[in-house]
Amino acid sequence: MSYIGIDIGTSGCKAVVFDNDGIELASSYREYTVLRPFENWAELNSEDVLSKCFEVIKEVNSKVSVPVVAMGISSQGEAFTPVGENGKIIGNAMVSSDSRAVDLIPEFSNTFGEEKLYSITGHTSHPLFTLFKLIWVKQNQPKIWEDARYFLCFEDLLHLKLGIQPHISWPMAGRTMLFDVIKHEWSDDILSVIGLDKSRLANPVPSGQIVGKIEESKARELGFQNEVAVVSGGHDQTVAALGAGIVNPGSCMYATGTVECFCPILSKPTFSEQLRKNNLCCYDYTVDGSYTTVAYSLTGGNILKWVRNELGYEEKQKAETLDGNAYTFLLEKMPDDPTKLLVLPYFSATGTPYFDTKAKGAIIGLQHSTTKGEITKALLEGVALEMKLNLQLMEESGMCIDSFVATGGGTKNNAWTQLKADVLNKKVIVRNVNEAGCYGAALLAQSAVSDVPVKGLIRSFSQSDKVFQPDPVKAKEYEKKFESYKNLYPALKQFWSVNK
Repeated sequence: MSYIGIDIGTSGCKAVVFDNDGIELASSYREYTVLRPFENWAELNSEDVLSKCFEVIKEVNSKVSVPVVAMGISSQGEAFTPVGENGKIIGNAMVSSDSRAVDLIPEFSNTFGEEKLYSITGHTSHPLFTLFKLIWVKQNQPKIWEDARYFLCFEDLLHLKLGIQPHISWPMAGRTMLFDVIKHEWSDDILSVIGLDKSRLANPVPSGQIVGKIEESKARELGFQNEVAVVSGGHDQTVAALGAGIVNPGSCMYATGTVECFCPILSKPTFSEQLRKNNLCCYDYTVDGSYTTVAYSLTGGNILKWVRNELGYEEKQKAETLDGNAYTFLLEKMPDDPTKLLVLPYFSATGTPYFDTKAKGAIIGLQHSTTKGEITKALLEGVALEMKLNLQLMEESGMCIDSFVATGGGTKNNAWTQLKADVLNKKVIVRNVNEAGCYGAALLAQSAVSDVPVKGLIRSFSQSDKVFQPDPVKAKEYEKKFESYKNLYPALKQFWSVNK
């Protein structure tokens, strides 16, 4: 038997089939375009997204002979789609980076109570969350608000289009800021304030639960040869963390991609005033009874893309000539030692802990002798120092992080991964999991149909692990740099407040 994990991201979707031993049998990927018709808007055409999802499912089915018996879904958080009667999509999905609702937050938060909102949802107010986007729809698109039978995230929207009553996993529901993460139900207090009946939302269920079978004609259309169970998955970060083997407290995923993100496993809900003030959330993890937080830099790995596009002409030309990778050539020029530059890595809005949508980046210490390699490394140091700031706040709140498991494209470069270990002064493990999100979703599917706890299904990684231990000398230098880094944001914040 085999299992499909599908990952519905912001820029594309991927389906991967795994066998009983977690070995990849086939994969398929499709991209789609984020639409930005106006300033602060970021949308996806949900019809296009679903079409691409069906394409990747059909393609992997054509590549495997082992019967697929179950499918799990990993999905980007927060984005939702209005769906009318008869399942017709009546509007685009606002993705996380859509910030059009930012001006609606103060009135709602002040009226409802920021502390009360945090105590229910485990999150602090930000325009990325579904709650504030729905308020915007109600005020600015009243016809869509009235005509929508459902407002569905992509996990539950795919259920609907597969002929299944829509269900939403607890981790996904937690990202909406409409969900009580302790009672595990939609919050009547929040829904009543915005005038939304819970019947217009999907049914919340824990991760790893069978929510239905794919409708027979749809299954044949997608290339399935037998009955296929659909299993609740989760928010993409939590599913990828599961796929990376994060099943015991003390370990934490460090995702290196477009966004850099920490996702640990917590044995119980963790709420505190310090976490709230630093915008560090708490919501359900994909292992039953466990919780997580996410700490992230929205600039993340995109900062290296900026270097390639703006400073990497030579490396791009070399890559074309030698059929190589421009990123590899850029990273080869980094000096071995920590740089003397200090970078504030806010090339887009900040993530945690500040949630500052107006922040700007800075490179401090440039001289005529500064090289491109130093700038490249300093930018990556800046992102790593930002993540170290989040780690310090997490640990000060009682979370114990012993080691990190790194995932994402950035793990392919040893120098970059070693830099993370040195800055964090923690062990960083790289595992041989190319598609952690899809693997985590497939694990949940396999667990549900085999009735084996998901912890018991994760294959052993020890023989293929790469382990990066912090260099004591460099770690000490980065500790000194970190003390300066913590003062950089407060010192420069005044700059963008007067230069809007």
